[in-house]
Amino acid sequence: MLDALTVAVGVTALALAAWCGFAAFKDQPTKDWHFIGMAVVTVLAFAQLVVGIVRLAQGEEASEGTAIFLSYLIGSALAVPAAGFLSLAERTRWGSATVAAGAVVLAVLEVRLHDIWGG
Repeated sequence: MLDALTVAVGVTALALAAWCGFAAFKDQPTKDWHFIGMAVVTVLAFAQLVVGIVRLAQGEEASEGTAIFLSYLIGSALAVPAAGFLSLAERTRWGSATVAAGAVVLAVLEVRLHDIWGG
């Protein structure tokens, strides 16, 4: 895995979590700007998905197993989009809180991915 990409995904996910958490604190639902932030984080997570699959296809192996690595990789790519869809259903402050929670989950998954790969 690329350490720089893992750090970039984790940092942008935490920034999104802080931004949406602040919106929830201010009693605001998710807005268009939040969805742009979610798109940026999602693009980075999908780039990491592609890099991970390419690395596996080149013959590299995760230290804790390929199956667990792929499950974490796919889960991390889908964490923020799933939270974004849930926030569309809940157009209150809790939608923003859901996105903040999903972004924190993504940041934690990034740490675990780094460990699984052999960090």
